[in-house]
Amino acid sequence: MTHKDGIVATIALALSTLAMAGVVGSGAYGQAAGVEARGIQALSNAVMETACPDVQPRDAAPAQLLAVASQVAP
Repeated sequence: MTHKDGIVATIALALSTLAMAGVVGSGAYGQAAGVEARGIQALSNAVMETACPDVQPRDAAPAQLLAVASQVAP
């Protein structure tokens, strides 16, 4: 039974590797990563606007944001 388990595991690994290569090669992975990056940027902008409402998002707000982050961090 151990020999059959090894064969099945090898086939499963090969099929999952091919499936992952297909996803990465199709561009779907890159598209999902781009959507995630835009979502994280939108979330960080919302947090910055809440924490520092008087500073524009493109201004130099890291010092104020770091001060707030140090209060929030555990």
